[in-house]
Amino acid sequence: MNRFEELKTLVLSLEDEFHKFYEKDNKAAGTRVRKGMQTLKKIAQEIRTNVSISKASIASPKDSDGKQA
Repeated sequence: MNRFEELKTLVLSLEDEFHKFYEKDNKAAGTRVRKGMQTLKKIAQEIRTNVSISKASIASPKDSDGKQA
């Protein structure tokens, strides 16, 4: 759950920057938003990879003919 908390914290930390960019037209805040979103994308991809690996390790083994053992 640590990665989930990290995602939540990152999204919440970007809230003020989104407001500055969209409501106050602060271009520097837009750069910070883009950087934060790139970090979010990276973390999300790592989580997806870890989930896929975990699912594969949980899957039941099959015989060579494709039937479950």
